[in-house]
Amino acid sequence: MQPATYVIGVDIGTQSTKAVLVATDGHILAQCARAYQVETPQPLWAQQWPDVWLDAVEYCIKGVLAQAGTAVTAIKSICVSSLYGGSGIPVDADGQALYPCLIWMDRRAQDEVRWVRDHVDLDRLFAITGNSLDSYYGYTKMLWLRNKQPAVWAQTAQFLPPNSYVNARLTGQVAVDHSSAGNIGGVYDVGQRGWSAEALDMLGIPRSMMPSRLVASSDVVGPLLPAWAERLGLPVGTPVVAGGVDAAVATLAAGAAQPGNHVAMVGTSMCWGTIRPRVDARHGLISMPHVFNGSQDLYVFGGAISAGASVTWFRETFCQAEIAQGQALGVDPHSLLEKDAAPLPPGSGGLLFLPYLMGERSPVWDAQASGTFVGLGLHHGRPHLYRAVLEGVAYALRHNIEAGVKGLDGVATLDDHLVVVGGASHSDMWMQIIADVTGRPVYTLADDVEASLGAAMLAAYGAGLIDADAVRRGWVSPRLRSTPQPAAHAAYNGLFAQYVDLYPALKPAMHRLRQATQGGTPTP
Repeated sequence: MQPATYVIGVDIGTQSTKAVLVATDGHILAQCARAYQVETPQPLWAQQWPDVWLDAVEYCIKGVLAQAGTAVTAIKSICVSSLYGGSGIPVDADGQALYPCLIWMDRRAQDEVRWVRDHVDLDRLFAITGNSLDSYYGYTKMLWLRNKQPAVWAQTAQFLPPNSYVNARLTGQVAVDHSSAGNIGGVYDVGQRGWSAEALDMLGIPRSMMPSRLVASSDVVGPLLPAWAERLGLPVGTPVVAGGVDAAVATLAAGAAQPGNHVAMVGTSMCWGTIRPRVDARHGLISMPHVFNGSQDLYVFGGAISAGASVTWFRETFCQAEIAQGQALGVDPHSLLEKDAAPLPPGSGGLLFLPYLMGERSPVWDAQASGTFVGLGLHHGRPHLYRAVLEGVAYALRHNIEAGVKGLDGVATLDDHLVVVGGASHSDMWMQIIADVTGRPVYTLADDVEASLGAAMLAAYGAGLIDADAVRRGWVSPRLRSTPQPAAHAAYNGLFAQYVDLYPALKPAMHRLRQATQGGTPTP
């Protein structure tokens, strides 16, 4: 019998870093997490210093090693995935961070979006990159640094995505995985799988700022340096696998490894993604090479900024009675809210909610959009509003799925069923609503599956401990949770059409209100 071997998967998230120590059959032996905060020094700003992430990675790796009690010689590789780092970290010639990373949530680059729209051939940019224009994308944030922080720009040697920065510190070698490169938008040629000299020239970003070494997410960046091996308690030379953008890595962990597979992750935000051979930026979704078989397959996704965040906002703002009762009874206050909301009919008694509490991403792409209840009457109470919030997030999910279906153009089909992971999957009521709104059977996982497990799978695959077939089979087995109810689905079809019509009708008013309360000119 061969001795057991293990890998460590780490995911750098927006609000915490998590690590798992996993056997090569997917069995998790230990988990560790460390929380931190996003810096939001001004409206629309969201940034983080990379050493916060590096410290969290060190803490979590040490944590899983201490919990598992496994011989360190049995740890055969590690892999770090990370949040979409927007601009990436501007570093100098010595690899030192010059400015915080402007992460995916950051929307400060509104002036730069207008400049690109006015000065760049957008059709050509979209055709090259497979991505569109919004302050979400890293290339607009790079332009913000160029325009608003010229001293930082002058010293910047390269931009490194979060996982690339950590890998460079651990190994002394700089490499960017293709998923992180593609997610920057604007600067990456999705067809050629490399930096686009033409796009960089249109934008005025020097090619030298894009690291020359591009690798697959399962490639080994390099061996763990002796100093870091001692610091972490791992063998010198442990292979460090590249990793990738956490949404794609989490989707891989949930079983999306082949064209047609699709997964919705519904936590604080919502992200729906699928695998396909090519993409059209005009459909409003985001694309990048997938973290598995990325030379052929793309991970194409869209998402809502406020999903679980909408539910949390509603609970904390309006449901103090349920919170107090839940504390007294020792139960989750959501279960009390669901008890009264579940019997209500689809549409919550003629009520629609747009979950745009922080603007919206795809397919709307409007930082000035705002959350809205439409149809309120005296007959509505907290259960109606709560159900409408859950329905609103389900409509946003369907909105992205339908944009994805439009973009298939005969090159692939979506699986009939939908896999849902994340905190929302704990709610039977929400899973039934999603099944009824989308018209698809909903599958969930017995255990929470996150990007750290996908990173562990990439670590095992990259080190040659498992083969491609094992990745395709996956380490988890989704189970049927909810099936669409025909009458409810028919009702939701009409309600969804009204949901889609509401945003363009309300957009002018949303923008005027933003302008009145924040000043300035609304973003188109």
